[in-house]
This record gives sequence, structure tokens and C-alpha cells, in this order.
Amino acid sequence: MIKKIISGGQTGADQAALDAAIKLDIPHGGWIPKGRITEDGPIPEKYQLEEMPTSSYAERTEQNVIDSDGTLIVSHGMLTGGSADTRELALEHKRPWLHIDLNKTGIFDAALKLSGWVLKNNIEILNVAGPRASKDPKIYRAVMNIIESANYLGFTADKSPDSLRMLLSRNERLKKQKNLPQTVDEAVHQIMSEMSLKDRTTMANVVEENLQVFQLTLGLYIKNKLDEWAVSEELMKSCMELSKDENFSREDASTVTMKELWKKLRETHKLRVVK
Repeated sequence: MIKKIISGGQTGADQAALDAAIKLDIPHGGWIPKGRITEDGPIPEKYQLEEMPTSSYAERTEQNVIDSDGTLIVSHGMLTGGSADTRELALEHKRPWLHIDLNKTGIFDAALKLSGWVLKNNIEILNVAGPRASKDPKIYRAVMNIIESANYLGFTADKSPDSLRMLLSRNERLKKQKNLPQTVDEAVHQIMSEMSLKDRTTMANVVEENLQVFQLTLGLYIKNKLDEWAVSEELMKSCMELSKDENFSREDASTVTMKELWKKLRETHKLRVVK
């Protein structure tokens, strides 16, 4: 559904949204204050943003709300300052808005919530707001992860009725597949069953510090498998629980799964010295 992502260009949440759009090849834009000002100085030219005739942050915020179909506001905790103003402007202009408080919602649940909200409200131009980097150093990574995960879940899909029906039913259909793992442990056992004895033994006898040597081989294989399975909310939640990282991303899921695979293989395939 999303055809364009816009923001006000400030550090933190705003620039995370723009960088996510660039990474995912989604058109981006938005209004910024005159002089392209941010708390760190002029915003880089790589961001395709338009300057307001005024240096007012408030007027820039309002114009982005008006020019979008809906506004996403991400925070750690209650909305304050410019983020609270953004919500009030969305209410004033009767535009859909969604606040995600990451103190109450995990990254993957946030992505599911965003994806569903975008579909429900037919959002094509998404305005993204939240605290600047100096106010919340963790907000940049969090917003990037939410948008990337929501993109995988389909919020940039074709909005034809047939496409939407297919997208909205995808989770339910996949969950009915007998071999779709719901936990990391189930994923590990399925991957183990597809590995040769030689590969299992080789990995089992590698020390933990050297696991990175498998990133370009087994790690890539696991990532591809997770691309098939990541629509399973239960599996991603299981990965997040093992990760214990509030900024968990889909990229982290393959690392978590590979480490758990290594632990399991150490129990069953590690060579023992016989004296």
C-alpha cells in the first residue's frame, strides 16, 4: 500500500524513516524548515525534501501531516514536545494517526500493528514522526526496524482487492502448513534435518567465537529459510525472546537461530576425545 514515505528530516525518527525508504527503494520526501536545518546542522542533500518558506518546525510538521494519508509516531514512552504536537495536528486535520510506544510494544508486534493499520486506512503516503536523536538515541534503529519489518509483512503491496485478500490471509494459510515452525527450537530441528552429517559435525566442533565463518554459507541459508517462515508471528516472537534485545530486527533472527542450532549440535555431534 505504501507508495511514499515522508518526514520532517530531523535526526532520530525522521531520518530513520527516510533511510528505510531509501534502503527499501520506496520513494521518499517531505517538508523541512527553511535552510534544511536539523539539530545537527543542514540535512544531507541525499534526502529529497522540500524547504518551507519559513524556518518554523511547527509549520513543517503541519504541512507533512496535511500532505500524507496518515501519520506514524514512534516513541519510547508517552508523547512529548513535537511528537505530541504532531498527534494534535493529525487530530485537527482529521488524518489517521498511529502511536507506537516501544516501552509497551516489541518491534515485531509494532510492525504487525503498522502493517494492519496501513491496510485498514488505505495509507499510500506515510508520514513518520518521533523524537530527535538527542532526546532518544535508540529511536533511529527502532524506526528502521519497524519499517523494514512492516515492509516484509506487505505494507507496500498492491492494494487491489485480490492482492489485499491474499495478503491478509497469508498468515492464516501459512500457519496451517504442517511444517511451519512456531518456535526457534522447531526451526532448529527442521534445519538440522536438512543438513548433511558432515556439515552437522563440522559446525558442532567450531568454537563459539568462530561461528561468524558460517555467516556467508549456513547463515545465508538460515536467512532464506526465515524469509519463508518470518510471517509466523510465533516464530519471530520466539527469536526475540532468545535475543533479549529491544531493538531486535529480522536480520538478527538468523543469528539467533544459527547460535541455537550450534548449541543443539554441540549436544549431539561434538567429537569427544577417547582416552
